[in-house]
Amino acid sequence: MAVVMDHGEKKAQDAQQAFMQQLRKTFASLPREIPLLLFSQRGKEDVFVDACRQVVRAFRGLTDKITLKEYNLEHELAAKYKVDSSPTLLIDPNRYNIRWLGAPMGEEGRSFLEAMLLIGSGKSGMGEQSLKVIERLDSPRQVKIFVSPTCPYCPQQVVNGLKAAIERPELVSLEIIDIQCRPDLADQYGAQSVPQAYANDVLIGQGAQQEEVFLSSLIKLAPQTIFIPESTEQVVNTDVVVVGGGPAGLTAGIYTVRSGLRTAVIERDALGGQVALTPIVENYPGFSQVGGKTLVDIMVSHALQYVQIFQGEEVLEVRPGDPIEVTTTRRKFITRTLLLATGASHRHLGVPGEQQFSGRGVSYCATCDGPLFKGRKVIMVGGGNSAVTEALYLKHMGVDVTLVHRRDRLRAQDVLANQLPASGVPIMYDTEVKVIEGKERVQRVRLINTKTGKTSDMAVDGVFIAVGYQPAVGLAQKIGIELNEDGYIKHDAFHRTNIPGIYSAGDVEGGYKQIVTATGQGAAAAMTIFEDLINPYWKVAQAS
Repeated sequence: MAVVMDHGEKKAQDAQQAFMQQLRKTFASLPREIPLLLFSQRGKEDVFVDACRQVVRAFRGLTDKITLKEYNLEHELAAKYKVDSSPTLLIDPNRYNIRWLGAPMGEEGRSFLEAMLLIGSGKSGMGEQSLKVIERLDSPRQVKIFVSPTCPYCPQQVVNGLKAAIERPELVSLEIIDIQCRPDLADQYGAQSVPQAYANDVLIGQGAQQEEVFLSSLIKLAPQTIFIPESTEQVVNTDVVVVGGGPAGLTAGIYTVRSGLRTAVIERDALGGQVALTPIVENYPGFSQVGGKTLVDIMVSHALQYVQIFQGEEVLEVRPGDPIEVTTTRRKFITRTLLLATGASHRHLGVPGEQQFSGRGVSYCATCDGPLFKGRKVIMVGGGNSAVTEALYLKHMGVDVTLVHRRDRLRAQDVLANQLPASGVPIMYDTEVKVIEGKERVQRVRLINTKTGKTSDMAVDGVFIAVGYQPAVGLAQKIGIELNEDGYIKHDAFHRTNIPGIYSAGDVEGGYKQIVTATGQGAAAAMTIFEDLINPYWKVAQAS
């Protein structure tokens, strides 16, 4: 009985034949042979060994450039290549250290096809920016990528690993691990959702990553979510240079570019400033709760749509004038205006346990973290206006708070200090924190009386610290910018400093140390810069 295909079936079959014919042509054009070595356990056949053979045979039907040799685990080559599980497929082992633990079935057939084409070409196929990233790798990376035949996202991550292993074979080894074939390894690494990528046994990626992000994660041995393209320009001409990549600086970058101004953001350290180190943010509009690093990633992703960011560069010198010259550790910027958004950092006590329990009971922001301690016992360390204000804030929120101050009287204004006893906030004078202790979270503090030397322990759930801020004003002072009596940048209502063309925004100006106020100041400074470049106030002043 004859079988008659309908139009749809015929069309699908023609497309399949055309695809296979194109694959044959592609394989025929490859300059290299593709040797494969399959290792299995003697006398023990399983579905993964058989599937591996079938996949390889299917590809060998497309080209004679793929060769397959099979060995058992007792063979001397297994010892040579350190193969100890079945099945293990080695891909061109004389050139690369790439192995497949399991079988490239299902969705992983796409990964295997990419592997064959890359090995046959002898090239990684990386983009220009990716090549710049991988060039910085200077120590070995043992990469493990956990996959599943049913995962449509796994092939992208596998290809990332393949490209790294092919581009830098002397430093990068790759194991592609099928979690169905090797559930023991999946359990060992906690890889119950795929894809997951590890390098030197450190998690560097969950889910599929962009090529550049994967390589950045590989270099830094930590998961990255944002990739910032490298720039090779030695001199950058621009309208605005923003120094500082925190909320104020990133917001200013967005606003100035949207105003039509060429802008560059320079950040010496990690983007996001203190926000990136904040475990949870609960008072930023639009997010009832968001991780600090997540919020930073959102801000950076948004900013990158507009402004070029130069991360990892330190400003060495600024020469005011028209134009302003900014010299960093990598290049020179010629700019019409400069915005300093260099931020400020909390002063620390420097006692044991402070860093260990940061974000787990130790806090530097009552406004940010106070609601988490409602009905619980905490201490507020400090004696100035900020410490008293935050202690009162905690008390009114329903927190059992005690103020701890190292001197015999508070530095805060009397009008504030008098509210403490009226509000029922106890004060421990002449007292310092010596140690912060706990297990998973803060459980107690050890205190010492500065006059008697007597120590005591107090059970607490949290330690709030308000002993001042250290504004990052070193560059401002070097330029000659005036500071106010508290050591912050002195500025007018429009964020102008005493030097024409140089502005400030964010925590370096003092005031409320909140993410939302920093972003607002960044936006306000950006709009001032736009208006001043249209009608420079310093030229108007000179003319009059």
